[in-house]
Amino acid sequence: MVGDGTRLANGRVFISSIGKGRGDGLRLDVDGNLWCGWALDGLDGVMIFNKAGAPIGRIELPERCANVCFGGYRRSRLFMAASRSLYAVWVGTSGAPGG
Repeated sequence: MVGDGTRLANGRVFISSIGKGRGDGLRLDVDGNLWCGWALDGLDGVMIFNKAGAPIGRIELPERCANVCFGGYRRSRLFMAASRSLYAVWVGTSGAPGG
C-alpha cells in the first residue's frame, strides 16, 4: 500500500514460493489481480495471481514473456512482449488505470 502518496507502507511478502519460473514485467487489473510475464522452460507465458498471492490462471506461450500491458477498448486486451514475438488476447477484465 502507498502510505502518504510517496512511500510504501505495511510491506509484506506477496509471492514467496510458487515452484518453477520467475516473473518479469507486471500489471494489475481492476480487481487487484497481478498479471506477470513468466519465463522458464515449459512454463513460458503469463501467470495471474489474486490479491492473496495465489496463482489463479496462466496464459501459455511458446516463448518467454518479458512484459505485459493492457490496452484496447476498456483496457481489456492484454499485450504480451515475448522473446521474438508480440501477442495479444482479449481478457475478461480491464487493466487498472495508470499503468
